[in-house]
Amino acid sequence: MVQTKFTDLAILSLPLRTKFRQIHTREIAIFKGERWSEFSPFIEYDDREAAQWLSAALTWANDPLPKLQRQSIPVNATLPAVAPKEIEGVLAGFGSFNSVKVKVAEKGTTTSDDIARIKEVAKLYPNARIRLDANGGFDVATALELVRMLAEFNLEYFEQPVATIPELKQLRQALVHDGIKLKIAADESIRKATDPLLVAKEGAADIAVIKVQPLGGIQNALKIAKDSGLEIVVSSALESSVGLSHGLYLAGAIEDLKYDCGLATAALLEADVTNTPLLAVDGQIQIRTVEPNEELLERFAAPQDRRDWWLQRIERCLDLLES
Repeated sequence: MVQTKFTDLAILSLPLRTKFRQIHTREIAIFKGERWSEFSPFIEYDDREAAQWLSAALTWANDPLPKLQRQSIPVNATLPAVAPKEIEGVLAGFGSFNSVKVKVAEKGTTTSDDIARIKEVAKLYPNARIRLDANGGFDVATALELVRMLAEFNLEYFEQPVATIPELKQLRQALVHDGIKLKIAADESIRKATDPLLVAKEGAADIAVIKVQPLGGIQNALKIAKDSGLEIVVSSALESSVGLSHGLYLAGAIEDLKYDCGLATAALLEADVTNTPLLAVDGQIQIRTVEPNEELLERFAAPQDRRDWWLQRIERCLDLLES
């Protein structure tokens, strides 16, 4: 079945410059339809969730591209949960930037580690806006206490500080009660939810973080963005430049884009699928499609056991989509 759905299918293992989400390599699949596309749900995602990503990849490969409102996208730097001494080296790969997203609540780290990381970012880049991303790793009390301890830094927003919509709502209300003007952004509460609009209906967030693959494609993502009524940030899922091009086109099609987008993550890859990766210049990335380089596809081909695993996964996801 795979052979009838894809041409030039490649399963790749791309090394990262530093550990991110507890991984050192990013496994992805790319294939060609009318244009090159990427299918790259993280390996821990079950088939039903991954099938949504495959639907997005097939749509990108074969459907018309959206009408663009702009030709380049302002982007933020992204800082994994590294030690303070590593920060400057990691962020150097992003060039100049006006905002940086700092990962917090990572497994194996403490709140003290998070505070030290944030303080070092503020020291090294005093003009950069700082936003936090906890991937739902805090409880309400810990998230609130962290925000109070960081009051001096005028944070731009806090992305998915807690795991559930009721917790997001509780934290947002607590911030208002304490007179803390900090916006809450929802990521997992949108892309992993049965109802991606519930977080907006419940008044649990100010900003929606929108990603192409988890939401089933650009058109689905555009509809969710519009129907939510929230401010929008388009972000990546640590894709190669092929996958990042999906996100850039989505961001380009959003009518009102107020924030830097999290689409500069090719800077976190030690290797990409193209000799001309989608890297920021002066805090912006030009919107374009990407053609992979054959030599790089050969060099970073996944081992046969991982290739077999991905092929079986694709087969199962196709079965889910067709049923």
